[in-house]
Amino acid sequence: MASASLVGGAALGPAFEKVFSILYETVKDVITTTCMFESILERLKSTIDVLEPLVNEIRRSNRELDRPEEVIKGLIEKMEEGEKLVRDYSKLPWWKYLMRYRYAKKLSKLEDALCLFFGLELPVLNTRNVLETLKGVNDIRARMNLVGLNGGLLCAIPAPPDFPVGLDFPLKELKLQLLKDEVSMLVLTAPGGCGKTTLVKMLCHDKQIKGIFKDNNIFFVPVSNTPNLKVIVQKLFRHKVDQVPEFFSDEDAINQLEHLLNQIGQNHSTFLPTPAPQNNPILLILDDVWSGSESLLEKFAFRIPNYKILVTSRTSFPRFSFTYKLKPLNDEDAMVLFRHSATPQDGSSYIPGGDTVKMILKFCGGFPLALKVIGSSLCGKPEGVWRSRVMEWSNSDHSFLSSSTSSDLLVCLQRSLDFKDDEIIIKKCFLDLGSFPEDQRIPVAVLIDMWSELHELDEDGIHAIANLHEIAIRNLANLVVTRKNVSAVDNCEDFVLQHDLLRELAIHQSSLEPIEQRKRLIMDISGNNLPKWWTEQRQQPINAQLLSISTDDVFSSSWCNIQPPKVEVLVLNFQTKNYMLPEFVDKMNILKVLVVTNYGFFPAELGNFQILKSVPSLKKIRLEKISIPSLCKAPVRFTSLKKISLFMCNIGQAFRNYTIQVSDIFPKLLEINIDYCKDLVEVPTGLCDIVCLKKLSITNCHKLSALPQGIGKLRNLELLRLRSCTDLWELPESIRSLHELSILDISDCISITKLPKHIGALRNLKELHMEGCLRLRSQLPPSILDLEQLKLVICDEERVKLWESIKELHPNLEIKVAEKDINLNWLSNHF
Repeated sequence: MASASLVGGAALGPAFEKVFSILYETVKDVITTTCMFESILERLKSTIDVLEPLVNEIRRSNRELDRPEEVIKGLIEKMEEGEKLVRDYSKLPWWKYLMRYRYAKKLSKLEDALCLFFGLELPVLNTRNVLETLKGVNDIRARMNLVGLNGGLLCAIPAPPDFPVGLDFPLKELKLQLLKDEVSMLVLTAPGGCGKTTLVKMLCHDKQIKGIFKDNNIFFVPVSNTPNLKVIVQKLFRHKVDQVPEFFSDEDAINQLEHLLNQIGQNHSTFLPTPAPQNNPILLILDDVWSGSESLLEKFAFRIPNYKILVTSRTSFPRFSFTYKLKPLNDEDAMVLFRHSATPQDGSSYIPGGDTVKMILKFCGGFPLALKVIGSSLCGKPEGVWRSRVMEWSNSDHSFLSSSTSSDLLVCLQRSLDFKDDEIIIKKCFLDLGSFPEDQRIPVAVLIDMWSELHELDEDGIHAIANLHEIAIRNLANLVVTRKNVSAVDNCEDFVLQHDLLRELAIHQSSLEPIEQRKRLIMDISGNNLPKWWTEQRQQPINAQLLSISTDDVFSSSWCNIQPPKVEVLVLNFQTKNYMLPEFVDKMNILKVLVVTNYGFFPAELGNFQILKSVPSLKKIRLEKISIPSLCKAPVRFTSLKKISLFMCNIGQAFRNYTIQVSDIFPKLLEINIDYCKDLVEVPTGLCDIVCLKKLSITNCHKLSALPQGIGKLRNLELLRLRSCTDLWELPESIRSLHELSILDISDCISITKLPKHIGALRNLKELHMEGCLRLRSQLPPSILDLEQLKLVICDEERVKLWESIKELHPNLEIKVAEKDINLNWLSNHF
């Protein structure tokens, strides 16, 4: 090849720089000039983005590398082949997904080869710079692969359990049975709350299992009570293929999945002229499968060599031959888990001995969920409370857990909801969690919006977060914090997970009163089977302040009438491609918060949006996976709206073709949040006319390359968050006009190379977040000294150097190094 003659010695040489540059320009050109938004191209571009400074450093140092010439030559050849692969990949039609899968695998290998080359084969470079750059690549790859913040669109292995107890022996038994040659499908069964999912998480992280199936060939899919087969298959495709097909039917989805799994099982080698089929075992885990789903399971039972299915269910499914029954914990293990849950972290609290704890353990019946929840509810309580609870339980008519059923466990868990008078708000917040579908992540930002209106908590979410921590401490839900170093008012990416039994408990507690008197009305609708009381069309108004309606993928949006005059928060969860807002919304005169979430795979069309013009008090709207342009055909004037949040929505040409100004549509809008909207290339200029805006957050929008100059017109803006917009290459100079701006966040904007020349004009700036700005290496502009109100800068170690001289002149300025662990474990499979 031509590249061979251009390589001299063991230096990179002009050939490397040229091919590296051509590859980069090709990737950028394909992404920009086509509709290719696939993660592999975005990842490859971002990888080259953050590696480019290292190439420049090598060129400037003019050093020879202590590596063989053929290693450099081989990488040049791979990059030359990669440039052709990118061009060919962009021309493939979406339906040739198997071919796209093979190309994507090759491009992924090229990306890994680049990272390995720079991370492991350049010891002459500054080690901190190399590690920092590779950490940046690692973070970007992880975020781009974690597209499914809501429910997990990828089928990745969940994190290992925090404190597993008594599962070592069951793990050995389960693994032994699963790996038998004759076992293709194994059902792990036990009552709810017995630890089935915990055991499966341990299995996924078992060294032997990971060695056999590899991380990338273990698929973990929550199924739940209302499974959508096409969405399940689309999640499996998305785990392996960039372009996910839209299936015509369930049969079409299953047929195409079988083809994909066959392709994965063959494991064609990449970068070889003739791919060589190899054995590649596959493990599909279907978690939380409900009774009556035998036909669903049979559809996944393909005759593929070394393909196994592990099912977790409360039902044993006699139709299938191989079952493993998980038993409750024995007394010894139950005591360990209970003490762990009942003891404060500082170990200061006294735990009564003798019959008191024995009675509690008997009451919990060895169920891990009950032990954790009951233990947490008693944590820190005086001995008198413990004895009082035991006496109350022992006098109950129920024979707790005598039959080890989930209904008995619900009775047990119900006893943990004893809150003091000053803690009733925490119980209300827990009950509100039942408004969201089973096995789905609940965004903290949504809860803050709801609770600020329902329970009059603060808008910034400080009290809401405190309540969530208390709920988590009681083991009634899990609060997952996704990022460190965020300010108190920034919880936009955090979420809550809840066990399905605890959701059932919340719904049960909310349903004790007659329908018309309930404060929160939660409905899960299957098909078009509306509740009987609703179809009778009673004219008596409901008393609910919170109304939640969840529908499945066959719901036709055929609504019956309802009288909801007191509803303040409306939560609509759906799965269909087209969804109509119900007509009864126009009777919600005091509706303040609307949350519409599409749990299908692709963005949906939302109809009847214009009915919101009849809702005079609406303050906050959150839309998830909605096609926004369809809403703009007949714009609605929101006279009271203060906040709008768009998550994973298609923006397209929205807000650009209005016949009236955007500021007239949103005359009182204070906050805009846009997150993971992958087709957002530029911010609509009309948004810059909303001069009352105080918070603008655009995060994880990897196509956004620039902000409009008109952003300087947002004279009341107090917070500008642009985190993880990886293509954003600069901030406009007009930002100098944002005199009220107090928080600026450009974290992980890896393409930004400099701060605005006149950034010092931001006289009220108090916090600057700039960790992960890997290409920002030049000196800070002199005007930075004018930021007299600046109190906190959060950055990485490399950027700290830029602030050393500033710190000397501003001794009260805190320079905080971001807490990010350098973790190169993702490279270990390639050593």
